[in-house]
Amino acid sequence: MAEVTSENCTHNCNTCGASCSSRTQEQNSFLEALNPASSVKKVIGVVSGKGGVGKSLVTSLLAVKMNARGYRTAILDADITGPSIPKTFGIDGGIGMAEIEGTDLMIPAVTSTGIQIMSANLLLENDTDPVIWRGPVIAGAVKQFWSEAYWKDIDYMFVDMPPGTGDVPLTVFQSLPVSGIIIVTSPQELVSMIVTKAVHMAQKMDIPIIGIVENMSYLECPDCGKKISVFGESHIDDVAQEAGIPVLAKIPIEPATARAVDDGSVEYLEAPWLEEAAEAIVKEA
Repeated sequence: MAEVTSENCTHNCNTCGASCSSRTQEQNSFLEALNPASSVKKVIGVVSGKGGVGKSLVTSLLAVKMNARGYRTAILDADITGPSIPKTFGIDGGIGMAEIEGTDLMIPAVTSTGIQIMSANLLLENDTDPVIWRGPVIAGAVKQFWSEAYWKDIDYMFVDMPPGTGDVPLTVFQSLPVSGIIIVTSPQELVSMIVTKAVHMAQKMDIPIIGIVENMSYLECPDCGKKISVFGESHIDDVAQEAGIPVLAKIPIEPATARAVDDGSVEYLEAPWLEEAAEAIVKEA
């Protein structure tokens, strides 16, 4: 690998493939190698400080949005004990196996528009079976999804992470070359504390923060078009300003979105609110 000069250094060894004197053994030792047959250019983590904010929805919509722009996209569903990505895309089948360049690899499921997906639910006999695994096993599964699957020519991989700052987010940040993260939140009053936790974890792990997406931001009256703050007035702009990161989208509560998720047709859902987020991913990641 080529030596990089100090003026070109990003000071983030997790997203840099160059060899230089600044790279420490500790930083280098945790990264899991991608199988040589696979190709993933950018990895985007989608995180939240708490559950129930629509992180999987945002992950799905971002993959759909980038796919519609002509990029080859994939989703690694790292929410091992609460996987929902396959249902969102209406995928019922499992994961295949094939010998690729002399190595047996898992073959991700592919949606109708070509998005590649790896999820624990695709390994279960029934999608309602619980995944009752301890933390180290779950972390190991995430690494296998990355290194033992055949990811074909992926421009952007979105990693749907479980909420919080536990084993799996730590594994993803240390083991995958994450280019940046998007934080998903909702308008409740406790948002400041939750977002701040996610920001601080990313900063400690030296992971760039692309921005914040607020889900369930408002409900638009179908008669007059007035925006109704169902969960109270949002404080996300103040929180984002204090943290020094941009708000990329405010997603409304819409029955059409819920229906699309329930019937597995999310990739045909219009999502105009995420145009700025898509632009930021291309520019910043």
